[in-house]
Amino acid sequence: MVDATTVPPSPKKTAKAATAAFESAMPKMDLTALEVPAVVREMAEKGVQSAREAYEKMKTSAEETTDLLEDTYTTASKGVAEYNAVALESLRTNVNAAFDYMGALLGTKSVSEAVELSTGHMRKQFDVLSAQAKELSTLAQKVATDTAEPIKASVEKTIKKAS
Repeated sequence: MVDATTVPPSPKKTAKAATAAFESAMPKMDLTALEVPAVVREMAEKGVQSAREAYEKMKTSAEETTDLLEDTYTTASKGVAEYNAVALESLRTNVNAAFDYMGALLGTKSVSEAVELSTGHMRKQFDVLSAQAKELSTLAQKVATDTAEPIKASVEKTIKKAS
C-alpha cells in the first residue's frame, strides 16, 4: 500500500541526480594542459587571417559603394533642381506671354487686327516653345550623363580590378 505522505521525486530532481551520477562516473580530464599541434594552430591562424582579409575587402567595397551612391544622389539632386528651375522659368515666361496676348487681344478694334495678332502670337509662341523644349531636352541629357558618370567610372574600375 502507498503512503499518501510519500511524494515521488520531481522530474527536475531526478534529472539533477542522473547528471550528477553521470559526471561522477566520467574520468576527469585536464584540458588546459592539452597541447595543440603546430599544424592545427597554423591552419587556424591562416583561417583567421583569411577571414580578416575577406572582411576588409567587403568593408572597403561597401564604403566605396556608399560613396558612389552619395555622389550619384548629389549629382542627380543638383541636376533635377537645375532642370526644375529652367522648367519653372519657361512656365513663367509662357504664362506672362499668354496674359500679354489676352490683354492685347482685348484691345483690338477689328477682327482682322485680332487675327493678325493671334497669328503673330502663335508663331512667336511656337518658336519660344521649340527653344524651351530643346533647352530642357539638352539639360535632361546632361543631368542623365552627369548622374551616370560616377556609376560608369565605378564599373570600369571594378572591371579593371577583376582583370
